[in-house]
Amino acid sequence: MIMDMMMLVLMVMMMVVLVKITTMMIIGVLIIDVMMMMMMMMMMMMMMMMMMMMMVMMR
Repeated sequence: MIMDMMMLVLMVMMMVVLVKITTMMIIGVLIIDVMMMMMMMMMMMMMMMMMMMMMVMMR
């Protein structure tokens, strides 16, 4: 009886840990995705600025 209770508690603790790890991983991935998107946007803006400068220079 006591052993069963201990096993149940251990299982619950393991489940909680797994959920926490998965949530952390998902949040981390989301943050990385957002960072990548921001970087891409910055790169695009820089490219547009460069193109505009080139156009002005050509004139």
